[in-house]
Amino acid sequence: MARVRVPALVIMAAVLAGFLMGSVLSGQVQAGSPLNDKLHVFTEILNFADRFYVEEVDAVDLVEGGIRGMLEDLDPHSTYVDPDTYSRMSERNSGQYDGIGISFEIRDGWITVISAIEGGPSAHLGIRPGDRIIKIEGESAKDLQSEEVVAKLKGARGTEVAITVERPGVKKLFEYTIVRDRIPIYSVPYAFMLDDGKTGYVRAIRFSATTADELEAALGRLEEHGMERLIFDLRGNSGGYLNQAIEVADRFIKGDEVIVYTKGRINGSDQHYYSSDSATHPHFPLIVLVNHGSASASEIVAGAVQDHDRGLVLGATTFGKGLVQRQYSLSDGSALLLTVARYYTPSGRLIQRSYEDREAYLDHFRRLNEGEMEEESTEGRPVYHTLNEGRTVYGGGGISPDHVLDEDYNLTEAQTRLEQLRLFFEYANEFAAKHPEVAQTEETAFIREFRLPDAALEEFTARASANEELELSEEDIRAEAEYIRGGIKREIAGNLWGINARYRAIIQDDPMVDEVLGYFPDAADMARLYAKLALND
Repeated sequence: MARVRVPALVIMAAVLAGFLMGSVLSGQVQAGSPLNDKLHVFTEILNFADRFYVEEVDAVDLVEGGIRGMLEDLDPHSTYVDPDTYSRMSERNSGQYDGIGISFEIRDGWITVISAIEGGPSAHLGIRPGDRIIKIEGESAKDLQSEEVVAKLKGARGTEVAITVERPGVKKLFEYTIVRDRIPIYSVPYAFMLDDGKTGYVRAIRFSATTADELEAALGRLEEHGMERLIFDLRGNSGGYLNQAIEVADRFIKGDEVIVYTKGRINGSDQHYYSSDSATHPHFPLIVLVNHGSASASEIVAGAVQDHDRGLVLGATTFGKGLVQRQYSLSDGSALLLTVARYYTPSGRLIQRSYEDREAYLDHFRRLNEGEMEEESTEGRPVYHTLNEGRTVYGGGGISPDHVLDEDYNLTEAQTRLEQLRLFFEYANEFAAKHPEVAQTEETAFIREFRLPDAALEEFTARASANEELELSEEDIRAEAEYIRGGIKREIAGNLWGINARYRAIIQDDPMVDEVLGYFPDAADMARLYAKLALND
């Protein structure tokens, strides 16, 4: 007797038939219309492929491939998002989730804490980077996969989970019962004063539902600490919600000014978005730092600041994504991100780079991801002028900075290997455990003054040389002495004071940030002129 199977095709054909019937009855698709005919052809092709293809096929996969192929004929940013990816994306953009509040890696089969998220229950209990979770609910956590760890540790707010923790340099084990809570996913994770005591530094890594509120809180704290000028770092920020970009720009732009406007085909897609007086902070000197990875919402903020002559934009030309996607949730938990409009800066610049040559556009993505980007010429791009001082700016390919700054983050082979194996992280955790006196140092003093002792550097070098996985000679390692000192220092800071301190240690050695400080006299002149304009309104 022949095996009878009910192929996925039956399901998909039923769905398509239902769509056809519903669309015809509702008048969306005319019976006998070219679209109706092509939808019938689609089901016929699916049927033939399912019945006669040389290998058994998954018709659901074929349909998903057809969806993606259809969207490829639109633009590079109209995309179909499968249910799992959409769920993770929604969680990230919501700015919160329920759990115990750690980031972790599986190292040598053990759950190793990379950081306890500030404000979460794990941080409150004193869980630190480098801690190993060796049991969950009394059962060994050895060799769990990342998905299994997430399933065991995440859970509804108010529920409990018991874990056993092993800490480097400490003999006893720590037993914790953690009450799961709402965990913030910060989009503005770093905000602090630089060593000069007058320059504030804020970095935004995405534009999620909470970004404007996070920025407001960060600016308030820095102003209380005497901030006189600000570096707003949007490097690598690939964007997010349009409304958050508008609210963020509103913090710097005086009232009743266009921040961005959009143009599209459907009702409601042509919109002008204005600033308000209520959200604006004092007109302190402002520098926005961008690079090739700054895109979309980041470009809205940088473009508004530049067009209104509110501050300087420094770094490298941004990505050039000026398309507005609307998110449509679908019945199976997936989603469609569909471009419904283009956005323009206040001076009228379309920031979207050309995607007529789709391969060249996608190659732009590839070069960005592989660190091969070089600063682009403005030759041939449309010329515009800023609204107050009449400075020349360019459209059609991202936001070109007022001053280009070199950004060379290419690591040497030795540095790459040291980072990949997380040797700095492991040694720093041991060092912090062996030297409790370091924890008594004030955070700012540590970041400004600490230098890894020579004896510790020698100990690290000897260990690294003996590490067969590293595949580096002692000579290669010694050549990276200063890089090693900096790497261990940042990890000690993170172990003792959290991710903000870790990043402060990184920024202290960031040559681009150091170079930025030299442009503040020009930014101060712009701020004075802008403040006068605001007074005259």
